[in-house]
Amino acid sequence: MIVERVKYVIWAADMERAVRFYCQLFGGRVLKHNSVIAEVEILGSVIGIHGGGEGKRTWTGLSFQVPDVMLGAKEVVAAGGQLTHEPEPENGEPPHLAMCIDTEGNEFMLSRKRAPAPTA
Repeated sequence: MIVERVKYVIWAADMERAVRFYCQLFGGRVLKHNSVIAEVEILGSVIGIHGGGEGKRTWTGLSFQVPDVMLGAKEVVAAGGQLTHEPEPENGEPPHLAMCIDTEGNEFMLSRKRAPAPTA
């Protein structure tokens, strides 16, 4: 099989709003946009945003690694998203995870790279 491209597709009740969310929050670049689907590239990965969604909450499996989960969570909310799990410190380390929802009900997470485990 020859694979030409891989993209992850999510649904949007309001495609314009979803495109704005991913472009403004994550610095995405629109590769394609028509009345049915938009493609937004973020750091070499492509998210397809398909119109006609119902706005229902759906887990996507998308994860965005950011340097500061607390700051990232605030930016998600400022961009119109929501948090389902506030970032919390864990084992004396800064928060490493925030569970989020975009403007269309698509759930994703923010994560921070953890320090390597000490070796014995």
